Amino acid sequence: MSDTWVPVGDVADRFDLSVSTLHYWERRGLVTPHRRAGRRYYDAEHLYRIALIRLWRDTGLMSLEEIAAVLAGRTATHTWRDTVTSRIAALEAQTERLDTARGYLRYMLECTRDNPAADCLQFREEVRVPAPKGSPSRPGPGPASPPAIGSRGGTSDHPRRGVEEVPPSAGRGPV
Repeated sequence: MSDTWVPVGDVADRFDLSVSTLHYWERRGLVTPHRRAGRRYYDAEHLYRIALIRLWRDTGLMSLEEIAAVLAGRTATHTWRDTVTSRIAALEAQTERLDTARGYLRYMLECTRDNPAADCLQFREEVRVPAPKGSPSRPGPGPASPPAIGSRGGTSDHPRRGVEEVPPSAGRGPV
């Protein structure tokens, strides 16, 4: 055995992984350690590959399947660039959803009442309680679908800039 081979337990400790994770990665074909007397050992190239897998999982939020495709490089039907391009598109879509969620949560904070679900009229105006399945739709308060956050014009991420709370005493009935 070479002096540069590292036992699986030591590799797990170095990378703060479980031994079972390394075994799983081996079964998935991500890394293939040396074997001697039924034990797994990793050389410098294996350690580099494990470091890449960790980096790509942590920073690119890539699945093991995507990482395997990148590690494989170019194949007859696929290039690693296809995988990375697809992952970028997925992250951009996720970022858009998160931006929408953040904008709506900021909008919610503009309600100054203690119980926003009961006391902030803008929320009642934005939602529609669906009719039971199979029944004809009945008109009700609010739009037919949730508001498109950030699509009401302007540059703000606030979906309903200018909507004010109306206290129950303002003549609009119970809130």
